[in-house]
Amino acid sequence: MIKKVLIIFFYFYFFSIAIAEDIFLSLKKNKVNVRYGPSLESPIKYIYKKIDLPIKQIDKKENFRRIIDHKKNSGWIHVSQLKKINSIIPLEDKILFKKPSNFSKPLAKIKKGRVLIIQKCEKNWCKIKTKRFSGWIKNKNIWGKIN
Repeated sequence: MIKKVLIIFFYFYFFSIAIAEDIFLSLKKNKVNVRYGPSLESPIKYIYKKIDLPIKQIDKKENFRRIIDHKKNSGWIHVSQLKKINSIIPLEDKILFKKPSNFSKPLAKIKKGRVLIIQKCEKNWCKIKTKRFSGWIKNKNIWGKIN
């Protein structure tokens, strides 16, 4: 009996690790320091100057998160500079449509690498906004997590 319980425990433990989801966050401010280590005393590696930039958390230590961006740059950011994900970056050029359909009116061409604010997502489409446009794009080949 104990052997069966242990087998079930290890199965669920390893299975839950295997399906762990990626954690995406966004930058809270226009200027965010990325450090070599998880400390305010650690030297600054580089500085992000793009609010809402989506980044992926790959580690954490106390109040710091180790992150990686869509260009594979990595480093440590203090948790106060991060917020829940609200943006994506297309990894290829996209067409912005008025409605979530390929047969809808195209509004603009969105270049790859552009930060887009997510308003909502439905099936294979996300409603996004930029400074000039609001509309729908297909959510394939993007950097960031869509809910």
